[in-house]
Amino acid sequence: MIDVQDLKLLENELQQLLDIPIKNVKDLEEWILKESQLLKEIKEQMAKFYIDFNCYNNDHKIKEKYEFSQEFITPMLKQFKSKLDLKFYNNPYKTELDQQYYRQYILSRSNSIEIFNEKNISLEINEEMLINQYSTIMGEMMVNWEGEEKTLQQMSLFLMDSNRNTREKAWKLIQERRMHANKELDNIMDQLIQIRHQIAVNSGFNNYRDYMFKKYERFDYTPDDCKTFHRAVERIVVPYKDVLEKRLKEKLEVEQLMPWDSQGIPQCDKPLQPLKDSQVLVEGCIKLLNQVDSKYGDLLSQMQRDGMLDLDSRRAKSPGGFCSYLPITGLSFIFMNFAGTYEGLTTMVHEMGHAVHNMMKKSIPIYNYQNTPMESAELASMSMELLTIDNWNYLYPDELEFKKVRGDHIEDIIKFIPWAMTVDKFQHWMYENPDHTAEERNKKFKEIALSLSHHYEDWSQYQVELENRWKAQIHIYEVPFYYIEYAIAQLGALQVWKEYKKNPGIALENYEKALKLGSSKPLPQVYEAAGIKFDFTEETIKELMEFLSQQLENIQQ
Repeated sequence: MIDVQDLKLLENELQQLLDIPIKNVKDLEEWILKESQLLKEIKEQMAKFYIDFNCYNNDHKIKEKYEFSQEFITPMLKQFKSKLDLKFYNNPYKTELDQQYYRQYILSRSNSIEIFNEKNISLEINEEMLINQYSTIMGEMMVNWEGEEKTLQQMSLFLMDSNRNTREKAWKLIQERRMHANKELDNIMDQLIQIRHQIAVNSGFNNYRDYMFKKYERFDYTPDDCKTFHRAVERIVVPYKDVLEKRLKEKLEVEQLMPWDSQGIPQCDKPLQPLKDSQVLVEGCIKLLNQVDSKYGDLLSQMQRDGMLDLDSRRAKSPGGFCSYLPITGLSFIFMNFAGTYEGLTTMVHEMGHAVHNMMKKSIPIYNYQNTPMESAELASMSMELLTIDNWNYLYPDELEFKKVRGDHIEDIIKFIPWAMTVDKFQHWMYENPDHTAEERNKKFKEIALSLSHHYEDWSQYQVELENRWKAQIHIYEVPFYYIEYAIAQLGALQVWKEYKKNPGIALENYEKALKLGSSKPLPQVYEAAGIKFDFTEETIKELMEFLSQQLENIQQ
């Protein structure tokens, strides 16, 4: 395998690929496969740099290696990608390819040519350096809780306490720590917005939002469709969320539902027993995945044996969670911040959905088709949450706890969709108005949040905390506009679950059929293969909210 840190060697390999003569359609197909193999070798090593940096933010050697990849390897790859795209696109034999099979491939490469601008390479290096700063700041956030240093992820356990004073104390401690970094995080975002706007202008776009729609290859929906989605959720889903939060207020017997009450339980209720450690989590997940399909559990077992899991929360580790595929190794690496809560379970099965997706599509010979759009990637992961939900008793064997985690997860889906709209609507505003100030940005977030995700809770005494709530959402900094896909995929996953409850065998067969397509088909066809609709209209949203409400009622009986 090529050593990507040897820049001269890497450049020679890429140049050789560029210089290969293509004299007929067979040569062209062989060239595509050679390119795919080289890209897999490069991806494998670049993924490892990314994984190591997120696992150990404070390791200087790891950080140097990661930043070297960003400053030197990535720019070279982008320059050659542009040349390779042009070599393919200008080749006269591409019309002799199987147009049905290569349609998405040709569309993707021509799209890349349209948005590429060499001036953006240096801007994107600067962008990555700012994102690294954000990751380091967030990874270093610790608080002192009763004499013990804890990460903010570990503090989430206390937000679920039955004692309201404990929840309030934990919540305020978390907010106080985040507020210390406010100015620094505002400054990073100010710079990111200006850089990103310039990237868009350089590529011929009016704003960064339109540029990112093109970059993400969103061929099947528009910014206006997203705005229609925002309004539909405000009309249909927010009232369902309000009902849930009103019910919680009554259970907690409080006059107002405060920000620290959203995960609270009544004093008389038995709190969920924290999961002992990540080993217990993995063992339980292997068992529950086996109940859906033994190859899913076998995959997690193999990942565990091969050291492809970093699950525990600790200092100097990036926040969040992800699944990164290593195409030469042929396995996925799961990164998360487990802190004993049931969210650790949902994150684990979510990321295993990505890992199963990677397993299903690894036999696709063309590497480009292994890179799936996020709307289908998240369909794989969010469906796995629901496909496994009736087997969560392997980690929560107590009947009341089993009932609670399933009910909580359904409620969390209803609550999540308005949050996804908040994040997306906020980013539309940010990049449509790139000259705004940090103060205007924070106030705009509060305005949007109060209409969607934070509609019922009482934030009247905590306006500043609400204004800055968005800064904890890593996607806004690291992968802008990557969020509405979760909501689109959630609607798809609910449809998969609905079909699974009717006929598990057929639903699972369709699910895998869709996963095996990778990006070789347009999104509507991928969803169709899964036996569902690529649809986020009011009618579909309403139908699925009614289905969810019925499932919640069935569990709570």
